[in-house]
Amino acid sequence: MSLLNTTGFVQTHDPVIVKISGKYYRFQTGDRIPVAVSDDLLDWKFIGTVFPENPEWTSKEISGSTHFWAPEVVQRNGKWRIYYSVSTFGVNTSAIGLAEFDPENLESGLNDLGPVIQSRPENNYNCIDPAVITDEKGDDWLLFGSFWGGLQLVRLGTDGFILPGANLKNIASRKTEPNPIEGGYIIHAGKYYYLFASHDFCCRGTASTYHIVVGRSESVEGPYLDAFGTDMMESGGTTLRDGFSYERWAGPGHNTVFADDDGKFYLVYHAYDRTDEGKSKLQIEEINFDDDWPEFN
Repeated sequence: MSLLNTTGFVQTHDPVIVKISGKYYRFQTGDRIPVAVSDDLLDWKFIGTVFPENPEWTSKEISGSTHFWAPEVVQRNGKWRIYYSVSTFGVNTSAIGLAEFDPENLESGLNDLGPVIQSRPENNYNCIDPAVITDEKGDDWLLFGSFWGGLQLVRLGTDGFILPGANLKNIASRKTEPNPIEGGYIIHAGKYYYLFASHDFCCRGTASTYHIVVGRSESVEGPYLDAFGTDMMESGGTTLRDGFSYERWAGPGHNTVFADDDGKFYLVYHAYDRTDEGKSKLQIEEINFDDDWPEFN
């Protein structure tokens, strides 16, 4: 078991990492989406924010929103895209926005494209926590959701927006009120798609009960079953990390998975530091799929 960040000095929430020109770039929840860069995944330097100011539509559509949550970053057609969550805590009046930008030059090249999908109180889903997965045919899908109806999946067009006529598909749920599941992420490794999710509650410092679970499927649309054969639509999910995994860390959750150039996979997430007033810190662990389930090296 190898935990790259054991010092606990890197504060973050909902981190996602990409590699560009030999350097690692980390994006996270925060004011205008903070950006940090590293040469080795260990030492990080803050270099700015994606947005110089919040896009005007965000405050008009989502009253009370001040900073953006849980970004997803992908490269398509030679351009970098960032999906970001616009919401306020505890409600599903939310939206997922999309922008094109240049991570290596945050001072120029930003083009906000507006909302991709929005939710309102009458919807049984919550448009936050975006993640993008490419299937074996090369088609992109958007995964999102938090509480309410659980995790939703929908096809994207080549422009990064929802494909006209595409329907939402519910692929994971706790089936209990208030349905505490969120932070979904899918990767394709070998013959399986792996759906990661965070069960229970974040954002309570050392009292957080977040834990990371996983299921797998041979189809991007599911069904995703855990190691015991339980469907993630029926509260299934094999626990990978919880508050008992390490003495220091409470509530590990909201993971992404980063695939490095050398073929290594890393589970990237945050956890709350029991030795530092419950502050949320960066965790990176190498995983492999040699036995068709994620295992820690």
